[in-house]
Amino acid sequence: MSLSLRKLVTKANPNCNESEDEDGKAKRETRVALGNGSEVLLIPRFISFDRAWNWFDYLNTHVPWTRPTIRVFGRSCLQPRDTCYVASPGLPQLVYSGYQPHAYSWDDLPPLKQLLEAVHKALPGSSFNSLLLNRYKGGNDYVAWHSDDEKVYGSTPEIASLSFGCEREFYLKKKPGKTSQERKSDQETTSKRLKRNHDDQHSFMLKHGSLLVMRGYTQRDWMHSVPKRTKLEATRVNLTFRHVL
Repeated sequence: MSLSLRKLVTKANPNCNESEDEDGKAKRETRVALGNGSEVLLIPRFISFDRAWNWFDYLNTHVPWTRPTIRVFGRSCLQPRDTCYVASPGLPQLVYSGYQPHAYSWDDLPPLKQLLEAVHKALPGSSFNSLLLNRYKGGNDYVAWHSDDEKVYGSTPEIASLSFGCEREFYLKKKPGKTSQERKSDQETTSKRLKRNHDDQHSFMLKHGSLLVMRGYTQRDWMHSVPKRTKLEATRVNLTFRHVL
């Protein structure tokens, strides 16, 4: 075991799900009810600052990253971020945008099991069995508007997103189309309409060591993205834990 990996295992594993600020005080989680059974949970300091940098160093250098060619609107293009996929044995193969990533096992990258255990401990009742990792090597790397609404995740998937390195903005917007309640309010006042439009968009700053969780019907009713920020040069690594049926 290398010195850097030994340091990661011995230092980052104890209490690696602690939530604290720079003064060591517990930092409260934030819950945002999106309506109609959708919810977002944000823990700004899920992993303490120094331990999170140990994890960043490990993930940045030990994960077998690849930048695949995908198909978007019928055209082939290079995915604007690096990726890696980890899954438990026996699960259906993941396919997105015409790309089928190789599924590494948890034993291929043993320290990831420590993070999986920490996320499970923080989210009682969760049972994640797959992990999609993404690396943004600067502000030109991004993820476009999309929903993780594939059938393999079920109708109300819980997705936990853990971030390391450069902080990036995470946006949510409601999918187009009127609900029955909105059809009843076609004659609402301008001020009420503006307020509703504001409620249909949310943004979160995903800081180093933070955990964001999407629950309920968030994937059915909402889209999310991490937009370009061309002035940024630093790297961000993001892990999204999922349950494949």
